[in-house]
Parts: sequence; C-alpha cells; structure tokens
Amino acid sequence: MKLNQVKKLLLASHGSEGAVAAEVVALELCSSGSELTHLVVVPELWKGMMGDDWLNNEANRDRFGRYLESELGKEVDENCDRIRQKCEENQVKYSSEIVLGDPDKCLVSACKENQYDLVVMGSPRPKGKEGLRSKMITTKIHKSFPAPLLIIPFPNE
Repeated sequence: MKLNQVKKLLLASHGSEGAVAAEVVALELCSSGSELTHLVVVPELWKGMMGDDWLNNEANRDRFGRYLESELGKEVDENCDRIRQKCEENQVKYSSEIVLGDPDKCLVSACKENQYDLVVMGSPRPKGKEGLRSKMITTKIHKSFPAPLLIIPFPNE
C-alpha cells in the first residue's frame, strides 16, 4: 500500500496539539472519496471525576457531574465538527466514533471491528507541555495492532 492510496483511514484524535498535527497528515493522505473514521476516546478517568469534600452532598455531586459531562461533550462536538468540515472540504467521507474507556484497548478494538488501510495518531504529549498526558502506551499497542500505525511526532519536537 502506498500512502497516497489510503481509502479507509482511522484517525485517533481528541483535539490536543499533537492530535491536530496527526489530523493534518491524515487529511493529506486521503484522496477524494476516501473514508476517514474519527475515533475519540474519552479516558475512563473522567467517569469518576466528581471531586472531593466540597461535593459532600448528592445534589452538588449530580450538578457537578452534569456540568462536567456537558463541558466534555461540547469539547468533543467541536473537535468532531472541525474535522468533519475539513473532510467535507476535501471530499472525504467522515464518520466518528466516540467511546469511553482505556485508550489503548479502544484503539485496538476499533481496528479489529473494521479493516483500515492505515491508522494515524499523534505522539504522546512531551513532558513539560501543559495538559493531560495521554495514557496510551504506543510501544505496547503496535505488537497487537491489526493495521499499519502511523504516529505523527509532536509539533516542534
């Protein structure tokens, strides 16, 4: 397979700086009529993000949980809309899959459920960069990976 012949691509992106670098490359690899599936993995740590002592009653915990879910949902929707628009501009078919779980396991599972020509993702955020560091262990997942994996370096690294 030549990289310019990618017909079915899986893009693992959550909108971080490194993920956006992967998005750019993924779109460059797709030609008109290609299919791009956008995988967004919401790490399980968000599921239990209910705070500590200040959420000491059920009403506050529920209110905070709804707020957090709403904010996270808006962020995911904005990310999906941005990539969808870029795909439309390049005549690339777009679909998204949003899952909650362990990033490694969700990525491998998505690849096993469909046959992709290529999987594209950004490299983990370097130490010293602000933001949540990915728990994805790219050195381990390639051993069980059912598709070619292209990991795009973090910008300016």
